[in-house]
Amino acid sequence: MKHLALTGSLLIVLLLELVGDFQANDKKVFEIIGFERFESMTLERSEKLRVYNFWATWCAPCIKEMPYFEQIQEEDKDIEVIFISMDDGRKPERVTNFIEKRNIKSPVYLLNDVDYNKWIDKVSKDWSGAIPGTLFIKPDGVRSFFEGEVTYEELKSMISQLK
Repeated sequence: MKHLALTGSLLIVLLLELVGDFQANDKKVFEIIGFERFESMTLERSEKLRVYNFWATWCAPCIKEMPYFEQIQEEDKDIEVIFISMDDGRKPERVTNFIEKRNIKSPVYLLNDVDYNKWIDKVSKDWSGAIPGTLFIKPDGVRSFFEGEVTYEELKSMISQLK
């Protein structure tokens, strides 16, 4: 009987570990990166149109447009949306809380490089550094940049022009 109880306990522990792993994999996490890592991400080859949206938890226009990016990605599997947070890297819990509260499904990276003048022009010569801002990279590597808030219709139109 003790053997059966131990086996039952072991089974419960194993099931709890499996459920925990499933929840951890299902839960949205993000990574804090420097500009070099971001730049290497943009240089990777992809068959999809990559859409890098620069935003912050304190930026109302950014928050307003985020669901449009998620919706576009859901509708078109040839698009990859990546959110790049410009929040303070010393307080990553703000981003974590935001992701969880808003149920953001796209990958989120917190760009922890405060020397903006060094890298903004590398993202795009057309970018003043204001957010929201969106970098589009076509599968052939051609880039285009849009600074400012977009509506769902504007985003859809930009993407159709890039495809």
